[in-house]
Amino acid sequence: MKDHFIKLFNYDKYTNQKIAETIVATNGPEKPLGLMAHLLTAEKVWLRRINGEYKISVVLWPTWPADELELIINETHASWIDYLNTLTDADLQKLITYQNFQGHEYTMRVVDIITHVINHGTHTRAQVGVHLRLAGAEQLPVTDFAYYITNII
Repeated sequence: MKDHFIKLFNYDKYTNQKIAETIVATNGPEKPLGLMAHLLTAEKVWLRRINGEYKISVVLWPTWPADELELIINETHASWIDYLNTLTDADLQKLITYQNFQGHEYTMRVVDIITHVINHGTHTRAQVGVHLRLAGAEQLPVTDFAYYITNII
């Protein structure tokens, strides 16, 4: 199972990089850049929660320059891979209790948090794509998982 999640996070990195390249190529339109910053911030927040931070104070919609995305993508990916490499199958079933940004407490299994992070990334990249088109991008990168599996790895 751990290998499956590593594959998904490698896909996440690849597609985040492709979307970031398009954001930079279109001169960093505000909405796509903001969505991408949110996606990466959320990935960091969830990892901090898994690592035991109960209540996290962070800006969920940061303002970052487009040329910093690549570095942040690489750092975030490396942190997730380092974490995933420590997991056993039993660790995936551990319960994590955290507080959301409205102060409500929730408990989820690690496996469900990891699944959420990947799904959130896919959803947000789709939103970024729509806003890139609205900002004038003529071509969007292919970000389908099937394409990644059959053409990239």
